[in-house]
Amino acid sequence: MSTPSIYGFTLDQLTAWLGERGHKKFRATQVWEYLYRKRVTSFADMTDVHPDCVKLLEENFAIQTLVEHTKQVSKDGTVKLLLKLDDGNLIETVMMRHKFGLSVCVTTQVGCNIGCSFCASGLLKKSRDLTSGEIVEQIMKIQLHLDEAGQGEKVSHIVVMGIGEPFDNFIHLNDFLTTVKDHKGLAIGPRHITVSTSGLADKIREFADKDQGVNLAVSLHAPNNELRTRIMKINRAIPIEKLMDAIDYYLERTNRRITLEYILLKDVNDQPEHALELAELVGDRRRSLVNVNLIPYNPVDEHSQYQRSENDSIKGFYDTLKKQDVSVSVRLEHGADIDAACGQLRSKQMNKEKAG
Repeated sequence: MSTPSIYGFTLDQLTAWLGERGHKKFRATQVWEYLYRKRVTSFADMTDVHPDCVKLLEENFAIQTLVEHTKQVSKDGTVKLLLKLDDGNLIETVMMRHKFGLSVCVTTQVGCNIGCSFCASGLLKKSRDLTSGEIVEQIMKIQLHLDEAGQGEKVSHIVVMGIGEPFDNFIHLNDFLTTVKDHKGLAIGPRHITVSTSGLADKIREFADKDQGVNLAVSLHAPNNELRTRIMKINRAIPIEKLMDAIDYYLERTNRRITLEYILLKDVNDQPEHALELAELVGDRRRSLVNVNLIPYNPVDEHSQYQRSENDSIKGFYDTLKKQDVSVSVRLEHGADIDAACGQLRSKQMNKEKAG
């Protein structure tokens, strides 16, 4: 059995675990600061921590459980890491450079069972959830990469939009969020964190009740049930009406803005009538708190039935929503010269290994 990651603890959990073994509260704070402020990669480097505590941690946990398998660097500064887990599985993590800071996109599952028909992540079915420690360690891998560059840069934003459905790994997701927000550690503000879901309505409600304070994005991708079911099989179980009811609950409970993600597929969901139908779905009562984010499609070899919308179609869709007073944006592209679509690098590597 593999050694669990020390990053799997929230500060409260670490404090309780050490307290049960005779160590006072300040020890946990010491360890926490070594992990997230000094960013040590070995327990032996925790020189101010009592040797008995260091020994206890060494016997029970590991600091580094992910191994860098492949790194791709785009000319726009995007960095994509293919990371190998202790059990040999592969996941992807991406760092993107924005004007507002450095954003990291993390993975929450090994594979994905949602089965969106355009998505590279779902090419390989889910084999397991990631632990909260494995999710946190993705952030730390990027931060250590930045530390080594010596420019004093820090991860400032997080998007939980990598491989997998975050709300299908709900407990570990929430522990991860608690850890990265902690003001004694990475101290990433909740408004700088976005969690994306394919639309698990019950979990959207539960997430609203938990009130983590982070941003929520929902993958919509179609304005009606017939089209959304064709694109996303999850719509058979959770149709748009049920999803929008959960979104209404989230908005009423949190009074926070929500993003509806809409990937534009040529001649499938990018026509003016689709834009008008989407505007009607958003509705007047939600317009002040809902933003539609249009996403130009990154083609995936295995999904050749879908093509990227023409620039004129993207602009036309945007303009139609604007004329209907819908808040709308177009996602900036990153890493277009590398395996840009989430899951592409992992899928290519695994296919290569099978062929070899």
